[in-house]
Amino acid sequence: MSLLAQSSNKQLTSNGLPLLSLNGINYHIGPQCLVKNINIDIAINETVSLIGPNGAGKSTLVKLILGLITPTAGKIVAHQPLQLGYVPQRFTVPPILPLRVKDLLAQADKRRLTSEQRQFIFDNLSLNHLLSRQMLHLSGGETQRVLLARALLDKPNLLILDEPMQGLDPDTEVWLYQFIDELPDFLRCAMLVVSHDLHWVMKGSRRVICLNKHICCEGQPSELAITAEFQKLFGHHYEQPYVHQPHACEHHAPSEL
Repeated sequence: MSLLAQSSNKQLTSNGLPLLSLNGINYHIGPQCLVKNINIDIAINETVSLIGPNGAGKSTLVKLILGLITPTAGKIVAHQPLQLGYVPQRFTVPPILPLRVKDLLAQADKRRLTSEQRQFIFDNLSLNHLLSRQMLHLSGGETQRVLLARALLDKPNLLILDEPMQGLDPDTEVWLYQFIDELPDFLRCAMLVVSHDLHWVMKGSRRVICLNKHICCEGQPSELAITAEFQKLFGHHYEQPYVHQPHACEHHAPSEL
């Protein structure tokens, strides 16, 4: 890990215990290493953006945090009880399943928010007119709003957003990003945002982690510098300067996970 990454972690932990720590995390399937030596601290109410090329291990890392898979080595430590919220990259409803929006939202724990707080989510995500609709018949933007509401209704202290804007039109992207950035105090939580949207990452993130099976670098966007490695990985996606200052490490073309 770079000196920048080390100093970022020291500053974080010096301000108090983080919410969640990943310590020396490795994950293998047979001889294939999907992520290696991952060390991350996520602080209470901190927003972290996770970027990396396809096959870099982002989805694997999300599954590890969610507890869907177990690390081959290393430990994941929660420093207080975790209430996880998750908005997946894809959500597919079988055509034979008559799942309405209100059926999905009703699965949330109603004890965690007041009725007024629940109504705030419904109103601000424009869900009231969708409640009787079948999930199968929603547009991409409508589906993402419902999934975000479902995650927030459980009042998570760590919200994981896995490519939440994939496939959405630009206006919907801006609207949803603004909603996430302006969550009221009763919904404030730590967020891990997996994103290919480098423009948003540079504009809206305070801390960025670049993953390519291992952590190449992390820190504030303003602290990072353009490198040939970044141009190799992201140049065809992002034409404006992205500050990226990794330590000396080799980026191998990863296979699709």
